[in-house]
Amino acid sequence: MRKFLALSAVALSLVGGIQTSHAVEWSEDWTAAAQEARQNQKMILLNFSGSDWCGWCKRLDAEVFSQPAYEQFASSNLVSVLVDFPRAKKQPPALKERNQRLASHFQVQGFPTLLLFTPEGDMIGELGYMPGGPAPFIQSIQKAKARYLMRGDKKSSGPRLPL
Repeated sequence: MRKFLALSAVALSLVGGIQTSHAVEWSEDWTAAAQEARQNQKMILLNFSGSDWCGWCKRLDAEVFSQPAYEQFASSNLVSVLVDFPRAKKQPPALKERNQRLASHFQVQGFPTLLLFTPEGDMIGELGYMPGGPAPFIQSIQKAKARYLMRGDKKSSGPRLPL
């Protein structure tokens, strides 16, 4: 009976740990994500990825996106959108078409490509894989935001999310 109780306590603590995780929530619906970003005044990060075959995408996920420091930063500052182009994983045809249209709109040439937008949908940065874990990645996002905020004219003539 003691072993059962001890194992139950361990199991509950593991489940509790999973529930309190700061895991980044990746939306596949960029229009809903854009609405959420405007409502919460968060930046939008579009992650163009080949999640099940792209080596650099997998490294970025393991070294940055799954790390607690990044997860904490993202939950407070970003609405994250996965624009995925898997080879083995099945996707609904409408999602595949939507992702392809978005990649064409931004002329995405390779994976991973990460585009950063203001809550209003103005593109303010483009990122890719970078070594060093979450710190340099977060710094790149913060620098892009700071450059945007320092500009006198906040109206962008560059790429925008097609809202």
